[in-house]
Amino acid sequence: MPNTTPPPGSGLDRRQLVTAGLGAAALAGAARTAGAEVAAPLKLTTPCVISTWDFGVAANAAAWSVLAGGGAAIDAVEAGARIPEADLKNHSVGRAGYPDRDGHVSLDASIMNQRGDCGAVAGLEHIAHPISVARRVMERTPHVLLVGEGALQFAVEQGFPREELLTPESRAAWRAWLREKSYRPIANREVGDYGRKLGPPGGRANHDTIGMLAIDAHGDLCGACTTSGMAWKMRGRVGDSPIIGAGLYVDNEVGAATSTGVGEEVIRNVGSFLVVELMRQGRSPRDACKEAVTRILRRKAVHDPDFQVGFLALNRAGEVGAWAVQSGFTYATCDARSQTRITPSESFS
Repeated sequence: MPNTTPPPGSGLDRRQLVTAGLGAAALAGAARTAGAEVAAPLKLTTPCVISTWDFGVAANAAAWSVLAGGGAAIDAVEAGARIPEADLKNHSVGRAGYPDRDGHVSLDASIMNQRGDCGAVAGLEHIAHPISVARRVMERTPHVLLVGEGALQFAVEQGFPREELLTPESRAAWRAWLREKSYRPIANREVGDYGRKLGPPGGRANHDTIGMLAIDAHGDLCGACTTSGMAWKMRGRVGDSPIIGAGLYVDNEVGAATSTGVGEEVIRNVGSFLVVELMRQGRSPRDACKEAVTRILRRKAVHDPDFQVGFLALNRAGEVGAWAVQSGFTYATCDARSQTRITPSESFS
């Protein structure tokens, strides 16, 4: 018999969680967007590019400059992902990312092309553009994933400059965090930014990843995902972003998906692969994302009522869909008709 006892302190009936597919802060039977109305289904023209969060607009612009000129989707998603990696205002992606609890900035990234080739790096330090290193892993090695010192050695050998990634602002934030000395492994510890409440993990004011999906003029699909991971994480922690099938998955015959939020929950459910497989079975991108979130909620032993996971998907026809545990997740879309559109994701609360 399955265990239907709710986890201590959750306030939830596990049986209801399984039956309704809702948990955490979800409201039974309610599907809402971050705004008051449910977003209409969106179909983009080809070529097109989509990405997670509001800062995806700037990333999409860089990708669009490649796509609009007839360039390849793989070049577009790399160019787009490099924008937030270089943004010193973004403390959840790239060189300005907040460090782990020991003061080290470590970056994760993955990339996947239309042929199913993929590359990734995890726990990469001292290199400002992990997405470009991930592409080199894909194109110049027989491997998929390089980590830690090995990833750094490879990057340096490939000509990437070694840099100090801990910015003065990030260092000050880390030192402020050290005063509380809370070393419990709490998922998405960056929910508190040295005393300033940022909202739910993965929420609009506390985003943690950029995932990007593109279709080029040849009809080829590619994707990229890059992050600095959880602020104040345990040294060596790796989330879903560099894990092919979790944070990113591309199938040129079907579509592509990416994720954001608490990476551990996405890894446990191989989330992005699941979304693509559901689209293969005939689900729309929206419905595939919704089902993936539902499965996470069914299996999640809820301890943190504020946890967030969101999925974003694009099929071969240019149809876009997203779904999240909670409101607050947004995504940016770009095609010949509009390059600055931001859409609130539907969610369970």
